[in-house]
Amino acid sequence: MRKLLAALILCHALPAAAQQPPPRPELRVERIAPGVAVLFGRGGNIGVSYGADGNILIDDQYAPATERVIAAVRTLDPDPIRYVLNTHWHGDHTGGNENLGRTGTVIVAHDNVRIRMTMAQVVRGERVPPSPSGALPVITFSEDLTFHLNGDDIRAIHVDHAHTDGDSLIYWTRANVLHMGDTFFNGLLPFIDLDSGGSIDGAIAAVETALGLANEETRIIPGHGPMARRADLVRYRDMLRSLRDSVARAIRQRRTLEQIKAMRLVDPFGLPDGFIARDSLIETIYLSLTRPPARGHR
Repeated sequence: MRKLLAALILCHALPAAAQQPPPRPELRVERIAPGVAVLFGRGGNIGVSYGADGNILIDDQYAPATERVIAAVRTLDPDPIRYVLNTHWHGDHTGGNENLGRTGTVIVAHDNVRIRMTMAQVVRGERVPPSPSGALPVITFSEDLTFHLNGDDIRAIHVDHAHTDGDSLIYWTRANVLHMGDTFFNGLLPFIDLDSGGSIDGAIAAVETALGLANEETRIIPGHGPMARRADLVRYRDMLRSLRDSVARAIRQRRTLEQIKAMRLVDPFGLPDGFIARDSLIETIYLSLTRPPARGHR
């Protein structure tokens, strides 16, 4: 866990488009179901569908990792990467888009992912410039999308105003695998990007949607952290609910933000400060409950 936290802190220390992890980040391949694998590295966890119809990636980490990502996929299947489906716009999930696009890979994402990537953004107070044109999704969707490939029906399900306003859950209906992008941080305090249209209520709703898809046998890929099961996701949902309700109650009692931070609401959950500190999470929830979600639409 210390190693993972150090990697997350390093990766998010700079704006998303400028983040540059070490030149040879670690990359580990784990097969989790027939035709489905996960690549764990310095950025967001990458899901892989592989088989007779070619390879599909769910996210692609950072640009410096692209060659190693391609090499790792070849250990599963020698065919080219046909598609990349981005779960949201942040650079630790889309940084490899431009490199893969040059090889003929088709980039797919929700409408708001492309919108945000075409404009300057702000992440945790830092300006992020627009992405190069070659990194942009060339196929976008407004709600849901399904890939009928590799003997499975792979559903992309949009969840609005969650981690951002462009998040998608990715569900392999036959393999029973669910990739949640950054709507789920397993074993870590969550990052809800208010500047990108995220919200605490939407984050909880996204987890509820995921729980409606998952059963006890579902393998769940979080955006960051180790593989999970439904019980892990229930605990995460319950934590988000508890924090949301406690902060909302304190707001009704007219407590200030500093007074709410002093209540140490996150401490009982036993999660360490990492990329997101406890006070930062409480401030995010407070702001989410006291102002409308940011809009990224033109």
